[in-house]
Formats: sequence, C-alpha cells, structure tokens
Amino acid sequence: MKRLFYPLGILIIGLSACSVNKTVKMDEVKFPSFSAEAHRGGRGLVPENTIIAMKDAMSYPAVTTLEMDTHITKDGKVVVTHDDYLSPGFMLTPDGKEIPASDAKKYNVFKMDYSELRKFDIGTKPHKEFPQQRKVKTYIPLLAELIDSVQTEVKTKGKKQYFYNIETKCSAKGDGVTNPTPEVFVKLLMEVIKSKKIENYVVIQSFDKRTIQILHKEYPHIKTSFLVSNKKSYEENMADLGFKPFILSPAYNMVDASLVKKAHADGVKVVPWTANTPEEVARLKSFGVDGIITDYTNLL
Repeated sequence: MKRLFYPLGILIIGLSACSVNKTVKMDEVKFPSFSAEAHRGGRGLVPENTIIAMKDAMSYPAVTTLEMDTHITKDGKVVVTHDDYLSPGFMLTPDGKEIPASDAKKYNVFKMDYSELRKFDIGTKPHKEFPQQRKVKTYIPLLAELIDSVQTEVKTKGKKQYFYNIETKCSAKGDGVTNPTPEVFVKLLMEVIKSKKIENYVVIQSFDKRTIQILHKEYPHIKTSFLVSNKKSYEENMADLGFKPFILSPAYNMVDASLVKKAHADGVKVVPWTANTPEEVARLKSFGVDGIITDYTNLL
C-alpha cells in the first residue's frame, strides 16, 4: 500500500546515532513541539500494541511518539495490551482457533501468567474495524521487551529518540478484578521505566486519575497526561484531577479553540485522540493543538 504523508508542520527532534552531539544528557531532551503519535503503534495499519507496530510507526519520518497501553499480569509482569480480556474480535488461541463470543471474558489478562498470555496470536485474524491492517502472526509483548526493541532500532539504525506515551489500563471498579491497585500498578510500571533508563522520554497517561495523582506526588519528574472523554469543561476536569498535568488528552471531538487557549494559559499541552481522517487532523491543527494521536500513522 502506498504511504501518504500529510504534513502537520511537525518539528521533529531526536538524538540521531550519527549526530555529533552524542553526549546530550537525558534532562536536556525536550518534548516535541508537536507530538505526532501512533495510537497503539498505528493499529489502522498493523496489529495493535505489538513490537511490529512500533517498528512500523518508526518508519514514518513525522512520528515522534509511540503510544501504547499497559496491563499487569498475574505474575506481576507489565505487558503492552489494551483490553482487560483477550478479545474474540482480533485474537486467536495458541492453537490458532477463534475465541468464541461466549468466551469474551474468559481470558482475563490480570489472572494470567505471562508465559500463558504470550502464546495467544494477536496479529493473524482480520480486524473488521481496520481492513487495511497488515496481518502477521505476533504476540502481546512485555513492556521491557518492547522498549529494548525500540531502543535497539534507535541505536543501531541511526533513528531519532522516540518518546513513549504509556497508558495505565486500570480503574477503581477493576481493582483486584482486572488490575492491581494503582499504587502497585505505578510501582511495577516505574520499575520497568527506570530499569530501561527512559524516564525523560516517557509520558504516562490514564483515564484513572489515581494513577497520575500518585505519579505527580511520588515521581514529579515524570510527565503525566490526563485522558478524558466527558462533557465536563476544561476547568472541571482540572479541578477533578487536582493539579495541572503536562498534557490534557481529550477525545478529539471535545476539542475547540477555547479549550486549547485555556490549557495553554495554564501551561498544559493538548494532545487529542483519536483523529483518523485528514479533515479531523486539519481541524485540530487549526485550533493549535500540541499533538495528535491517530490509528493511521500515514496521516502524519
């Protein structure tokens, strides 16, 4: 498929392996002036939240940021996947069979050890919502493995340093059912991030305000993003969170020029999700947003 590029006036930054300035310190790295983000690695084109997807996103010059979701397994591993339960819609069992709709809540990620989870195929079954998606047999990766793969690409192929926008998939009603408590989630996630030495390249986002409130208190140097999809005003969402995050990330249809202006007055960036047409992208740009999250990486 021919790849089309729609310029967004993005300033691409990064640390190229061939740059003469190889001694730049982590704390000198600046967030992109426009964060062009591949949602779940660009699930419109490749299987979501996979290493294959992230590497594909890195092949588009405009992309600055890799967006992904994380869950915690029964054995305490941080894995990159979106749904609480393995989806009958686009996953296959280890023996290549479809998951019946009646088993939609059979495979709870939080109740599975990673060795079991990894055997399921996330990339072969056609995804009816994304007919352009390339099909390839692949698996749900560990966050640590995904980071290693991206950083190896950066170091060995002279690519710029990418940012990671990592969502915590948790909720109060899911505590102990589909996710650990937010304190445990944050602890396990930060252990991976710190071990990989990418703290300054990370934004942690969540609809669960508890996650980013903990980060704001215990890891104030970590950039946070508050995901919202509601009818509240900008002021109401900020009051609900209790502090000004690095980013406010609203559903794209919540965004207008007034919201962007209010956020910028508070020093808060606005990065909407998930704009999937050239028209949506252009409209958001006209409001002065600080980035866009899209399923279709070729729009960037």
